[in-house]
Amino acid sequence: MTSGRVVARRVVVAVVVVAQVAFVVRGYWSDHKEFAFQMFPESSTWVAEIVRVTGDGSRLPVDEPWAGYRWSEMVVGRGLGSVGSRHHADAGLDNQLAFLAEALDYVAGHTPNDRETVYLEAVVTTWHNADGPEVVVLRSARRS
Repeated sequence: MTSGRVVARRVVVAVVVVAQVAFVVRGYWSDHKEFAFQMFPESSTWVAEIVRVTGDGSRLPVDEPWAGYRWSEMVVGRGLGSVGSRHHADAGLDNQLAFLAEALDYVAGHTPNDRETVYLEAVVTTWHNADGPEVVVLRSARRS
């Protein structure tokens, strides 16, 4: 009876340790890094120009209201609501770009009164720590 309890305890401890290691390892490959605390985070910054691309190819900035929608009301937090100004990438550039990509898809999917937008596009300039600027282009899913 006692040896059964000892084996059960060892199994539980092994499962807990393996789960914790898996969370840490996953954290370093995840965009949002939920379980990957870093004592000294990046000092990276970013700025984005976000536009709505219409069927005729027009590129209309989202900082102006359209079809009853406002970007700043639909997307809040993480600096995403104020386009055009430079922001600190709180938890790293990968995390910030993942949030921005999700925001583009969210707005594209939740604006049924907008009949002219085909997709949203963000041209993002990033500065990773002290490196020079890099440009990344993100696009939402195409709207039907």
